[in-house]
Amino acid sequence: MGPRVAGMARSYSPLPAQQGTRGFQAKDDPEYTILFSGDLGNRDTPIIPDPDTPDTCDLLILESTYGNRLHESRENRIGRLSEKLSKALADNGKVFIPAFALGRTQEILFELDRLFSSEMWRKKRIPVFIDSPLALEITQIYSGLSQFWDAESRQLQAAGDHPFDFAHLYSVEKFKDHQALLDIPGPAIIIAGSGMCTGGRIVDHLSQGLADARNDVFFVGYQAHGTPGYDIVNYGRRPGGYARLHNTKITIRANVEQLTGYSAHADQKGLIDWVESMPAKPARIKLVHGDPEAQKALHAELIKRGHNVLSPINSANGNNNA
Repeated sequence: MGPRVAGMARSYSPLPAQQGTRGFQAKDDPEYTILFSGDLGNRDTPIIPDPDTPDTCDLLILESTYGNRLHESRENRIGRLSEKLSKALADNGKVFIPAFALGRTQEILFELDRLFSSEMWRKKRIPVFIDSPLALEITQIYSGLSQFWDAESRQLQAAGDHPFDFAHLYSVEKFKDHQALLDIPGPAIIIAGSGMCTGGRIVDHLSQGLADARNDVFFVGYQAHGTPGYDIVNYGRRPGGYARLHNTKITIRANVEQLTGYSAHADQKGLIDWVESMPAKPARIKLVHGDPEAQKALHAELIKRGHNVLSPINSANGNNNA
């Protein structure tokens, strides 16, 4: 395998959702201000600071991706991760985690670092492999941005515990090492892209490992309809369920889990809390970037709190009444 990742990964930047996303404020007319939220980050996400408090504006254009949903708490999520991993590794199988290279991989590494620092897991030293050159490169970029970490991550580093690195974390960069990893025995945890299994090295792992009942697949992100990830999640629990990978029908005998709560988007409470942290209510709110059900649910909750919200998309004809 390649060199250990220890000491490589250092940080995120203080942006609302993840590196590369940001809201902006426009003042074309000094008397009229428009604030666009962009993809608003989920509060209490590891490593990155919470979204900044917004300024007052005349028109707020607000995302609503999860306007009808509440995320699982971080404490519950880590507890479930520990429980599921303990069961998954009991039969010495592999745990495959399809993960986006940007954001999700680093978040999972942080939570594994916390897990392996606990009394229950400290002596187990299960090998964890990042089998994604892109994820490794992005993690190195974060390594140079420690000044932008949240307070928790900086405190961990100051105490000598790198927040998303540990002694049994390994990088897999070269393709020949990836090929060797396909054949190693468990127990092992393998993190690879792509997050929806549409390509990347995870497809090789699943092509070889999905049919083995000792293995597990942990999905930690949204699976769009029509992707292999969607098929594995939805058909993996059914007798005779299968997925097509590399144009081959693969029977799913591995256990499939979907761990909720990982998201680059704020939930309904996070969206409302962000709006209500403004010094004064915006004159109007326009909801975007959400399906009709999400927009309607968020619209109703904001109206209850006395906000002036433009009518959401009409699900029957797709018209926007704004």
